[in-house]
Amino acid sequence: MFCFARPFRYSLSALLASALLALAPQAATAAPAAPAATAATAAFGVDQLMSTLAQRKSGRVLFTETKYLALLDKPVQSSGELRFTAPDHLEKRTLSPKAENLVLDGDMLTIERDGKRYTMPLQNYPEIAAFIESIRATLAGNRDALERYYKLGVEGRASRWTLTLTPADSRMAAAVSQVRIDGRQDALEQIEIRQADGDRSVMKIRPAASR
Repeated sequence: MFCFARPFRYSLSALLASALLALAPQAATAAPAAPAATAATAAFGVDQLMSTLAQRKSGRVLFTETKYLALLDKPVQSSGELRFTAPDHLEKRTLSPKAENLVLDGDMLTIERDGKRYTMPLQNYPEIAAFIESIRATLAGNRDALERYYKLGVEGRASRWTLTLTPADSRMAAAVSQVRIDGRQDALEQIEIRQADGDRSVMKIRPAASR
């Protein structure tokens, strides 16, 4: 059986980033004319942001991720691509410096690395299932479902916002203390994942070239 060890918990937090990043646009779009600053700030909140992000049902972006780990003297950087296909397929392909593939299909999570494949049904791990369902709730723009797992906070306005996700469940909080997502309009630009043990990762994204 695949052990639920620390590296795997980290992979799950990275998968959350993948899910959220997959909602980013394929290319930059011109921002519509903004109303008065005061009105825009007052009107913008969690519902508006989730509604905007949920409009994107699939996507592919490129990422550069930097991990800051207490066990290492220097940060570790990786890069690759992220994909999402509605309703429940998430994929993170790390291409450099070492190949790794994380795939979520329905109830099954598969990790491929070092020539080995690990597959596990989420139903055997209720705390992980809750984690994954929070991802799907985000993709669906379902605030009620999301708030069953996280405390949500939004700062800024549509032209420049920050969404913070703080686990409400103690089991999730034991692995991830907070997820901070920065973006503008419907484009996500950076995601920082802070782990409970002090380690963190910062993932920056850019649109993938059209195929």
